[in-house]
Amino acid sequence: MAAAMPGAVRARLQLRARLYALIREFFAARAVLEVETPMLSAAANTDPNIESFHTDFSGHIDAGARARWLRSSPEYPLKRLLAAGSGDCYELGRVFRNGEAGARHNPEFTLLEWYRIAWDQRRLADEVIELVQAALALVGRGARIEVLSYAELFARELGLDAHRASDAELRVALGDCQVDPAGLTRDDWLDLLLGHRIQPRLPADQITVLHDYPASQCALARVLPGDPPLAARFEVYLGSQELANGYHELNDAAEQRRRFAADNRTRLARGLAELPVDERLLAALDALPDCAGVALGVDRLLMALAGCASIAEVLAVPFNQA
Repeated sequence: MAAAMPGAVRARLQLRARLYALIREFFAARAVLEVETPMLSAAANTDPNIESFHTDFSGHIDAGARARWLRSSPEYPLKRLLAAGSGDCYELGRVFRNGEAGARHNPEFTLLEWYRIAWDQRRLADEVIELVQAALALVGRGARIEVLSYAELFARELGLDAHRASDAELRVALGDCQVDPAGLTRDDWLDLLLGHRIQPRLPADQITVLHDYPASQCALARVLPGDPPLAARFEVYLGSQELANGYHELNDAAEQRRRFAADNRTRLARGLAELPVDERLLAALDALPDCAGVALGVDRLLMALAGCASIAEVLAVPFNQA
């Protein structure tokens, strides 16, 4: 006989259902279309810091490529829909990242991703704040808001110029955090400082919006010219928890191809497999309308709403019991 479900577990399942309903109401009121896109793709995410699940299709070859990857995000097919004329759209669904398990990571998790045509990253960040505030209201909470640049945060918390400090200065600022420096790039050091020295200090009752990232961390965002050049990118934190990552989206296929190639060079240098790029995305990208997009981790938002320290507490069935 199965054990009875504890009341706290049932309450968290109900909270998830209420959050999903709120998300759908939020976007319906703004005329943003809900869509579904494939979980399996013939192309992979080339990001060297993400490991995708891989499988092989066993059916007739006419159905498509045999090698398939479980999506780590719905970003590529959503952009293809936007390029084809879908208008503003969002997807609420499961995504997968191999090798990621811990208090804040589960190999299978729920992501909310949406795109707004003719918006930039600053306007979209404001909408993310609106959604997070609405979610907090489900549990009778609110949060103050702080918006600042990546450089301002590093200067305030660590006394560092994030754009010009040497790698040696970044390593010293990391203090007694034990890491193997072999093969680490400047962006790796910056990520370690943000994750280990800065994020834990962010106030628990605050939504923090961080913008103007180094251009080297642009991923699929546009680069803003200047000295230094900056990525048109933002992240949103609730307390010390990273919730969302958004861009003013790049719509230059040639530049995106160069970035995919750079990813694969980094992968090979790390002893990782070179991965096929999404040619269908690249074929559509020049037709992508001017837009901003963001991905928000729903399980992490639920953790904050429910006061949970581990992602397993907000899952109906944790990964180690699946």
